[in-house]
Amino acid sequence: MDQLFLDIVARLVNRDASRSEATIQSDVRQLLLISPFELQEDNLDAPLEIQVGGGRRIDIEIGLTVIEIKRDLRRPSAKSDAIKQLADYVTIRCNDLNQRYSGLLTDGLDWYAYHLAKRDELIEVSHFELSAEPGDIEDFIVWLDGFLATRQELKPTPREIERRLGAKSSAHALDRVTISTLYQQNKDRPTVALKRELWAKLLRTALGTQFSNTDDLFVEHTLLVLSSEVIAHAVVGFDLSDINPASLVKGALFTQAQIFGVVEADFFDWVIEVTDGDRFVRSLARRLKRFSWSEAEHDVMKTLYESIIDVEQRKALGEYYTPDWLARFVVEEAITEPGEQRVLDPACGSGTFLFHAVKHHLSALDAQGRTIPEQLKSLTSHVFGIDIHPVAVTLARVTYLLGIGNKRLKNPDREAISVPVFLGDTLQWNASEDMLSHQMLVVPTTDQRSLIPEELRFPERLLNDTQKFDSLVAELADRVMERKPKAAIPSLSAIFRRYAIHEDDRPIVAETFALMCSLHDQGRDHIWGYYIRNVARPMWLSRLANRVDVLVGNPPWLSYRFMPSEMQRAFKDLCQGRGLWEGAAVATNQDLSALFVARTVQLYLRMGGRFGYVLPEAVLTRTQFRGFRTGIFKSKIEPVAVQFATSWSLNQVKPAFFPVPASAVFGTRHPTNAVALSGPCELWSGQLASQNASWKEASRVLARDLIDIANHEVPHVSPYHDRFSQGASVVPRMLFIVERTADGPLGSGARRIPLRSSRSNQEKAPWKSLPGLEGSVEAEFFRKLLVGESLVPFSLRSYLSAVIPWDGTIMMGGDSDSIDLYPGLARWWRAAEAIWQAHRSSENLSLIEQLNYRNKLTDQTTTSGSRVVYSASGMYLVACRVSDPRAIIDKNLYWATAATEDEALYLTAILNSPVVTERVRPLQARGEHNPRHFDKHVWKLPIPGYDDSDDQHRTLAELALRAEEFVQGLTLPADTRFETVRRYVRDQLGNSVLGTEMNRITTSLLDRR
Repeated sequence: MDQLFLDIVARLVNRDASRSEATIQSDVRQLLLISPFELQEDNLDAPLEIQVGGGRRIDIEIGLTVIEIKRDLRRPSAKSDAIKQLADYVTIRCNDLNQRYSGLLTDGLDWYAYHLAKRDELIEVSHFELSAEPGDIEDFIVWLDGFLATRQELKPTPREIERRLGAKSSAHALDRVTISTLYQQNKDRPTVALKRELWAKLLRTALGTQFSNTDDLFVEHTLLVLSSEVIAHAVVGFDLSDINPASLVKGALFTQAQIFGVVEADFFDWVIEVTDGDRFVRSLARRLKRFSWSEAEHDVMKTLYESIIDVEQRKALGEYYTPDWLARFVVEEAITEPGEQRVLDPACGSGTFLFHAVKHHLSALDAQGRTIPEQLKSLTSHVFGIDIHPVAVTLARVTYLLGIGNKRLKNPDREAISVPVFLGDTLQWNASEDMLSHQMLVVPTTDQRSLIPEELRFPERLLNDTQKFDSLVAELADRVMERKPKAAIPSLSAIFRRYAIHEDDRPIVAETFALMCSLHDQGRDHIWGYYIRNVARPMWLSRLANRVDVLVGNPPWLSYRFMPSEMQRAFKDLCQGRGLWEGAAVATNQDLSALFVARTVQLYLRMGGRFGYVLPEAVLTRTQFRGFRTGIFKSKIEPVAVQFATSWSLNQVKPAFFPVPASAVFGTRHPTNAVALSGPCELWSGQLASQNASWKEASRVLARDLIDIANHEVPHVSPYHDRFSQGASVVPRMLFIVERTADGPLGSGARRIPLRSSRSNQEKAPWKSLPGLEGSVEAEFFRKLLVGESLVPFSLRSYLSAVIPWDGTIMMGGDSDSIDLYPGLARWWRAAEAIWQAHRSSENLSLIEQLNYRNKLTDQTTTSGSRVVYSASGMYLVACRVSDPRAIIDKNLYWATAATEDEALYLTAILNSPVVTERVRPLQARGEHNPRHFDKHVWKLPIPGYDDSDDQHRTLAELALRAEEFVQGLTLPADTRFETVRRYVRDQLGNSVLGTEMNRITTSLLDRR
């Protein structure tokens, strides 16, 4: 880094030096000139202290940013006065030039960035504290450039997109606040409210209860879509500086260039309908045009999406897009004749699979010597995408263009093309059997509000020409918008002639156009042109003659428990009819992905066609996917038989790229004969530099080995299976888990304990933001609670304390006749019930029913003698004895009462032996990184019931007693995580003769059968 630059930074960050505002102004200006903002002296829009009238002077102005400089901003009054000054200057510039200006306020060390919400009112959007450290200086350059937007020809690599446009960037902070302000000022406008409502309905269908219908998410999606539409224009070479905002958002220039289906009126074009929306679009275009988007070599839209929407939000929505390298591997495995086969990604997301399918197809045609016009005509009739997520569809369309590339799009011989990526209900949840029947597409419009059905109808022969149909519907929609409300219905004669509409079809099209005009007059313009073009394509592709040769993609991984009730009913019906429903025992783990594969193969894949899908690894082994693995998907209308090929297990690829392990499953549709998903699979393993590593790196690093698939259908053979139960659901914890507090000056009274809620940083919304409870509760209701962290091998490390309303006979709710016998408990419990009722996610359970769900708590209150407890999940099984009959066992543990002390010791010896962890591991479900749940899989091992006459059984009990004494004699690591303590105990036992002998005998027992 230039020494002069470092010297200037050193002066700016030193507030203690003797310096004037003029000196700081000069240093800031010099810093801007010599730092990598690509500015020259004459590129500064004005010299220092620009006159703006009334004797006022702007310190520095660059591009669309006003910079106000003060000597020291540490005094609150100095900062507030400076903000008022800056607000005045920014307002003047916005009004003078009709551009969106931002403001920067600095004293050299602290830099504050502001957005003008309304006249003379600034909102702080970001703050940077400069230091002389090289790493901080580099971050500062990127931060400042986010506002100045001066650097040009940036290469759109994942790193640069994340740094300059991602959620942590200053550019995003500024854009996010600006568009959020616009939305809040206009959210009650009828057109804006309608588009938001339709957006919410679609995402509710797509994402189930994981969808959070918030203004913040709608604003975030609007920003994403607008960004992708700007990028779409840049990809094909439009000069973003001169584009009218309305034309940019509506896609008028694409229409002129005869590129259809990329940018069009949708849910997010509300921005250009509102005051100052055009300013925002211009500013966004200016910021994005700095990238050389035509040079993109990967799915930049996925990178943009993942950079803006944070990990937790994407996890809550179930949105995890496939790494670029994996999508390419799957595409090349599934598509065997890339120049000939018609390919569909029915859940295309941001378009990663489409990008590689497009490249694959065009490369094949290049090798054949086909001309670019021939290539593009072939491509758009061979590679298709569908998704139900409106943001994903917009991103995927731009990705499709990126796959084509600027060179082909600019070819002078290129004919009109329509990008075949559609917003649609791939599974056709709500499509009636007659929606595309009698040679007609029928789209109902009444939303159940009309006694007389209103339907938009189009003859099927129009659908056979994608480009012609899309152009026709777009033009009809434009004519609707151009017509004055209540005016006469315009003639379509010229349109009929230009599109060569068959004589028999003209009356139907005219009736549909008249209905579209009527809907518009009623204020019920549901963006019908946009909707029709998209809903038609899934229906058309499902026709027998139009089915594809290859299906590829990553279906939605939506668990049954997260589906809304109406989707659950439809899902269960569709699964039961196809032999995919595995019953109530695994219902919560049933997953949409299996049904999605079965349904899309039925609807869209021709006989003999191939598929390649990325799916949860659980499909290879788990009970909930047992029906799927048969390859036989029943249906009264059209049964499906699938011949599965060798699958890929991806759980050993690091870093993990999904929250649960993934696999890739391949197969072929056959008229009658199925081949089950079984036998060997390919295990992929290796350490990548990042989740989104390049295909070249993945090819070099990853190993592929053929392994046998573990048999998870092994029955529970141990007699202990039925004796062990899961602990109670003591949640939300802030209502139950407590800690003692000091007595007040007058004490707490006889038999009462002063308590308050014990808080944890692991609490979830909404409970983590609520105030805790305080009170004095009778001592008999104060109990130990054993949780997962309580256990180490052969011993209890710790426990929590909980308020449990059990009087020895019944669980007492707030309306119980008995609870008022205990005034302290009554006050605590009724306060807890009030919080529960106000914030619970479902009204199905009262607080007492939640605590004692399926009697998992009261079943513990009738035990006598020692209990054996073991961990429900983790990398290593851990178990110990519990002698306190009052202790409550949490849901993260399994427990059973032992018949004798020797049986309890025998079981702890077995459960703590490394061989048991090793042998149960293949049966465990896997988490993002490692095996996850033991549950009752441990009892699939042949662990025999305790027999006092068996020498090995008695020896194990004796060794376990010695092991308890051994562990109690250890000095356990303090102030550290429980995993570290467990590891220490395991290591000490593993290195002892005692531990070695227990493991040897346990191995011998397991090998008897």
